[in-house]
Amino acid sequence: MTHDPNGAPPGGVLERLTAALGAEENRRGPPPVDRWNPDYCGDIPMRIAADGTWHYNGSPITRPALVRLFSTILRCDPDGRTVLVTPVERVGIEVEDAAFLAVEMAVEGEGDARAIAFRTNLDDVVPLDEAHPLRVERDPEGGFKPYIAVRHGLWARLTRALAYDLVDLCEEREDEGETWFGLAAGGRFHRIARSTDLTAAGPS
Repeated sequence: MTHDPNGAPPGGVLERLTAALGAEENRRGPPPVDRWNPDYCGDIPMRIAADGTWHYNGSPITRPALVRLFSTILRCDPDGRTVLVTPVERVGIEVEDAAFLAVEMAVEGEGDARAIAFRTNLDDVVPLDEAHPLRVERDPEGGFKPYIAVRHGLWARLTRALAYDLVDLCEEREDEGETWFGLAAGGRFHRIARSTDLTAAGPS
């Protein structure tokens, strides 16, 4: 895909994507992006920064309603590419870390019966359950970054403060012959790290 000297894609990608969603505005529920498979039209200069802000042509997108609109047509394709998709167009964007940030956590109950839900920076509410598992990545210093699955192959990274709150709920358990540090919730034990791998680094 070529761009003009000012960095804008031909035809105005933002305008085209917004216009393509016009027919979907009255649909109940989120757009069915998992059923849309238009041709891939190349990458556009859009980026989701590690702090959750969206940028276009190097500048932050300052309209929250526009960011929320675009977030509803975001998905991760099987090849790992993050795309914005409408019934007529599919374009790739850059994601520095995760598509969303988990910024709030609600907890009810204890043990395996504990219910936990997260709110993202774009106001998605995601329960911790089989369909929305935790994923934990380790960094070279031994710290860890927890993520919660949101939808369509996309994840939300827990903020550092929220990660520490999550750690306060964790415990050690024997699981399949090994001792794991993890979290009991949603009727199961969610592994975070082997106890032998724990370091003092904590969330990163």
